Amino acid sequence: MPSAVSFPRGVEPLAGPGPRVITAERLISAPGDPVIDRGAVVIEDGTIAWVGPIDALPATYAEYPVTRHERGTILPGLVETHAHLGSYAQVLPQTTSDDRHDESRVALSSVAIARQLASVGVTTVQSLGSRYFADVALRDAIGAGLIAGPRIVAAGPQLTTSAGHAWSTGGEVDSITEIRKAVRDHHKAGVDVIKVMATGGFMTARTAPWNAQFTTDELRALVEDAHRLGKHTAAHAHGTEGIRRAVEAGIDYIAHASFVDADGQTRFDPELADLIAEKGVYVDTCSPPSWPEVPGETVTPRAWDLYQHGVKIVTGNDIGAVWPPSGFTFALKQLEASGLPREEVLRAATSRAAAAVGLGGVAGVLAPGYAADLIVADGDPLADLGALDHLLEIVIDGRTFTPDPIEPFVPERDAATATNGSHPNDVRATWHTNQQRRLAHEAGVAVPTA
Repeated sequence: MPSAVSFPRGVEPLAGPGPRVITAERLISAPGDPVIDRGAVVIEDGTIAWVGPIDALPATYAEYPVTRHERGTILPGLVETHAHLGSYAQVLPQTTSDDRHDESRVALSSVAIARQLASVGVTTVQSLGSRYFADVALRDAIGAGLIAGPRIVAAGPQLTTSAGHAWSTGGEVDSITEIRKAVRDHHKAGVDVIKVMATGGFMTARTAPWNAQFTTDELRALVEDAHRLGKHTAAHAHGTEGIRRAVEAGIDYIAHASFVDADGQTRFDPELADLIAEKGVYVDTCSPPSWPEVPGETVTPRAWDLYQHGVKIVTGNDIGAVWPPSGFTFALKQLEASGLPREEVLRAATSRAAAAVGLGGVAGVLAPGYAADLIVADGDPLADLGALDHLLEIVIDGRTFTPDPIEPFVPERDAATATNGSHPNDVRATWHTNQQRRLAHEAGVAVPTA
């Protein structure tokens, strides 16, 4: 991410990365590739120049400075495909009775979340919803070398219906004309991806997560204009019908894929899963648990079902809205607990995740010509994902990133409980009870009291 900015006199961007060699006990260039024992990576101008065994290091690089890690594993930097930068703005002190500082709080919160993600080894972040286009500004500030942080793929405010899920972010649209105008306005603002709320959500009052918010034609118009302008698309979709409409419209990425029906219960749809796989849609499975609850179910309840149907699963965890940045590696372990092979989890967090956010050929792989985004884990993540909890070095764009101190992640009943005090199943149960009461009333029978 080279700087194209002229800084004022006395203000200097981060120093450009110099040439260097990094070595470790082993190296994983990409999950599925053979592990290189005593591996080495050569970095030039923020780009990977060479990868291989240190004993085979070309003489061309013999004089480069070397960082030697006697133990550990070099692997591509991790990718969070579903973050919400700026979502912690509400925890900052409100110094006035109005919201004149709201944009500043969102910007500062964005920096904090991005740097915390980088501190746990996430070198690329897709921001799927940010008020005021704060993620666009942060992306550019990092790219210019003003501050250190991860590579950012920015969406700006999500598009939703009036009073729809996340309406407060500022992207309400109610017709194909308004949708096309919003996509073009987002393009003008410099976004990389267009995010749409295809269904309601659990964290917005008076919306139902299982209800579709847009028609297939409306979503198709969004995809057409986004693709015409060189943007990929992502859809928040809990409800089965909303998922179906998004897939049929050509959406590139689906967040959640909870398969929730109109009665609030989870019913996995294998035929729809096959369609998702056939269309090549990337899916993150950060989703509330089934209702009624299934004993032992992980926080990625649909992961195994979707994997069995060949769906391309990636590591999107709603960081900033539901999970804190410190929970990223916990979420990876939850994917493994869901049934995914460990190598598949690593692929979902690196090469496939990079492709899902439009950075295929740029990030997620350690190979010549790719960005020098990598981590050195203290251990072997192919033997134990816990190795990712202890990093010896984090490199972004060829520079060593100094991590911020972060409190260890402690799982709670559910992430949503920690953020808004309401468990998703409480939302479902209330909706289900109301539906039962309505149906009983219409049938002229006794109304349930509980």
